[in-house]
Amino acid sequence: MIRTQISITEEQAARLRDLARERNVSQASLMREALEVLLAEDDLSQRVRRARRPVGVYRSGHSRTAVQHDEALDDAFSA
Repeated sequence: MIRTQISITEEQAARLRDLARERNVSQASLMREALEVLLAEDDLSQRVRRARRPVGVYRSGHSRTAVQHDEALDDAFSA
């Protein structure tokens, strides 16, 4: 593990201390847990952005594909 130092408000420190005591874990453990949640959310956000990049880039040649997607898929797979 890498040791690091952060600055938090007095209120945050008090709440962190209380929560750690309540859960019977270290404050550092809670900070690592919170960091994992933040990083997981960011990872998901990045994957969603990457997945959305191609949306609207390609053209089907049909103006109502968004409304008639089932018919468009039937046509595409029956050919």
